[in-house]
Amino acid sequence: MTISSPILKDKVAVVTGASRGIGRAIAEAFAREGAAVVICGRRQETLDQVAAEIGAGPGTVHPVACHVGRADQIQHLVESTNRQFGKIDILVNNAATNIAQEPVLQIDEGKFDKMVEVNLKSAFRLIQAIAPGMCERGWGSIVNIASISGVRPQYHGMLYSMTKAALIMMTQSYALELGPRGVRVNAIAPGMIQTVLSEYYWKDDAKRAKVLEDQPIKHLGQPDEIAEMALLLASERGSYITGQTMIVDGGRLLP
Repeated sequence: MTISSPILKDKVAVVTGASRGIGRAIAEAFAREGAAVVICGRRQETLDQVAAEIGAGPGTVHPVACHVGRADQIQHLVESTNRQFGKIDILVNNAATNIAQEPVLQIDEGKFDKMVEVNLKSAFRLIQAIAPGMCERGWGSIVNIASISGVRPQYHGMLYSMTKAALIMMTQSYALELGPRGVRVNAIAPGMIQTVLSEYYWKDDAKRAKVLEDQPIKHLGQPDEIAEMALLLASERGSYITGQTMIVDGGRLLP
């Protein structure tokens, strides 16, 4: 019997916001498939614990503390990864925040700036720092974690919807220009996934029931269901896919 090689063997990946939820699930999937995965989040001790829990396998996990809202820490993340591994093949922009779950007329400028800094500008900074190396080598995959809220506005969630919509357009723009240089850029738009970030909706029984009522698949999405899509887009299995926003929402956006 032939045993296939891990599909990310010899690849180096950076996954932001990887201490829990979708980011952690993606890091686990990448390590399972042979990648050296650099995980980042704000707290080193939390990342160390995640790395230990994922453990060794075909791939490896390397924790590096990084607040993606700070340009100097992003620079440190990229430089330290390049020093250790000599390259970055895969970038997953997963880190995000949602601090303005409120009516549009109550949102202040400070929240606006914070949401743009973390949800959008961090992805821009990371791509600007990492993509040139991918272009030089003629291969790379960038996966931006957007949201169905970037396709259809989230009630009392303008800033989240706005930043995710912009991330989708950023994805398409980079894909258009970087594709001829061997770099694919895609987005994933999750629906309701059972994570800490979305607990406003699923912890409350009435809100959770409303979500499930509106979608054909009658369970809350799980982080590993997004991770499998990220694995497709990051690997050669997705070699003909670029500029796309893959909606993984249990059918919630269907008419």
